[in-house]
Amino acid sequence: MLISEIKRVIEQVSRDKGIERHVLIKALEEALKSAARKKYGPKIDIEVQYSEETGELEVFQFKEVTEAVEEPMLQISLEEGRKLDAECEIGDSLGTKMDTATFGRIAAQSAKQVIIQKLKDAEKDAVYTGFIDRRGEIINGIVQRIDRGDIIVNLGQTEGVLPVREQVPKESYRRGDRIRALILEVLHESRGPQVVLSRTHPSFLVTLFRTEVPEISEGIVSIMGASREPGVRAKIAVASSNSDIDPVGACVGMKGSRVQNVVQELRGEKIDIIPWHVDSAKFVCNSLAPAEISRVIIDEDNKSMEVIVPDEFLSIAIGKKGQNVRLASKLTGWHLDVKSESIYNQAMQSGYNSLMALPGVGISLADALYEKGFYSAEEIGKASVEDLLQIRGIDEPLALSLIEAAKTAAEQAAAAEAAEAAENPPAGEPDATAEAAENPPAGESDETREAESSGPAAAEAEGEPADEA
Repeated sequence: MLISEIKRVIEQVSRDKGIERHVLIKALEEALKSAARKKYGPKIDIEVQYSEETGELEVFQFKEVTEAVEEPMLQISLEEGRKLDAECEIGDSLGTKMDTATFGRIAAQSAKQVIIQKLKDAEKDAVYTGFIDRRGEIINGIVQRIDRGDIIVNLGQTEGVLPVREQVPKESYRRGDRIRALILEVLHESRGPQVVLSRTHPSFLVTLFRTEVPEISEGIVSIMGASREPGVRAKIAVASSNSDIDPVGACVGMKGSRVQNVVQELRGEKIDIIPWHVDSAKFVCNSLAPAEISRVIIDEDNKSMEVIVPDEFLSIAIGKKGQNVRLASKLTGWHLDVKSESIYNQAMQSGYNSLMALPGVGISLADALYEKGFYSAEEIGKASVEDLLQIRGIDEPLALSLIEAAKTAAEQAAAAEAAEAAENPPAGEPDATAEAAENPPAGESDETREAESSGPAAAEAEGEPADEA
């Protein structure tokens, strides 16, 4: 290659590969240094400079001016040095320009290998830099191949991988199919950057809505949370900063056009659009729609709620295989325990009867305990003397005797239940429990508050009930 062509080649490679010019110039400088050391040995002191004006790469060899030359490649005599620079003195370092044509074929091959390796490294860094800031974006690609279940996607500059765990069940792709996915991670590995894609992450659903709904991209409507069971059902909570704009209506669109575009991309996944509410109990009621909610009992310390629904709405609130309550739990971040009114009333009556069974407890004292949040003898056994002293009609001796009696009664009841369970294994429970997280919160609290609601409406992609009873 002629020296005059170097500048043109640098410009073209920089444009085609997306590599910065200074990276290419540095690679060429390193290559020429490698070639010179291959020709003259590793001890040679050289410096390579690129001239922006002429587009030339100049190689200079430096030697120290000495009286006696012991290392010809590193030293030059004062007499020879004066021929190059009449004012040089002993100890000065003189640089002479080298002719790169004298490096030879082997040195040129070495330079070529250095350039190729540097270009590969620079290209990897350029790809990584280009994708690392795009995490959370949706990208289009073409299915290139399928490797052990993982889908390899051609993204243009590089390849992305859609792992099996990030694929929606029952979705299938063939080579050449177009695919949209979320950029989940960008890993910097030795073989090159790896772009990990996802179609199951809740952020994929959120980003699709952000693309379809202008009010979201403008910041008028905010997505407060999302939960998914990929390929089956999803819930998304929205709120509006403008009281004149309905956040649910904005996401649904005219005749459901906006939400239908999202459903089509998700291959028919049903989507419930839930109005977010600052009150946690109201938000939980919204998330369980279309089921009507009779009562919500909140345990702040354990971040759990006991949700009471009419008997006829129990199956709707729970959903098919617990799907509705499970998604609502993920969306709200609360541990939800859904019970029917009949089961709840039966449990409350049983708890009241256990209070009446304690020695020294009459109807008036039982009512006073009930008003203070002690619904059963078991809760009395967990209370402290100070808690009970706040209730009218209870002094310290009575409080101590009540706690002791309650603990004894709770132990006897637990033993009786264990014996009955051993004889008659239960066939199933009518209530449903959903965990808000993999590790449910620990700790116990006796303080609860109630909030009543009538199950507000939620918008759905299909316009159907959340789950049929």
